[in-house]
Amino acid sequence: MRNTAIGATAAVAVLAGLVAAGPAAPAASASAASAEKKPAKTASVHGKARISYIESINDDIRFTIDAEQTPFTRPVPPRASEGLSTDARGTLKFSHTPQSGAAGWAEARVDCLVTSGRTATLTAVVTKSNVEEVGARLGISVQQGGKGEPDRLGFSWGVVNVDPEHVDENGQPVRPQAGTCMAPAPFTTVIKGGFKVVHAEITKSPAQPEAAIRRG
Repeated sequence: MRNTAIGATAAVAVLAGLVAAGPAAPAASASAASAEKKPAKTASVHGKARISYIESINDDIRFTIDAEQTPFTRPVPPRASEGLSTDARGTLKFSHTPQSGAAGWAEARVDCLVTSGRTATLTAVVTKSNVEEVGARLGISVQQGGKGEPDRLGFSWGVVNVDPEHVDENGQPVRPQAGTCMAPAPFTTVIKGGFKVVHAEITKSPAQPEAAIRRG
């Protein structure tokens, strides 16, 4: 009887071991699947810097950018009811202090961001300012320097973004509002501080067939 009991106990132990070992393969598969579903890299631009601008070479001009892409979060009906792959969030701040006179400044809410390598363009809608109209969209470009080169930055006012065919009541060319993610090449040089650009490829929206995009 004692031997029978011992044999039964051993059999139970073996069966328990097989049962415990059974889920091992699915667990490994689950781990692999989890790795495959790892979130993709997010495009972003972060940093603050003082720039040198040829039209105001001795002025103190500074930009602070904290922007991150958040695809398909800003619906644009009826063409893009789910939003765009370049939708973004964050903040843009700038200040321009001339050698004489009061400083101009603005704060804006980022609404679009697209990247390519170390370069990015973004737009932001003004929320507070003493020089810009609230609600105006501003375009910014950033190029992160490489191999000892300085960072660069461009902005959609000053020497760019005028419409010579349209003038205001004072005869001055009208400055059109920048479209989402529209900005000039980074034409100024960063002389203090800098920016970090993280690149990520954009994804196609399921709500925008290729034919519709071509017709646009």
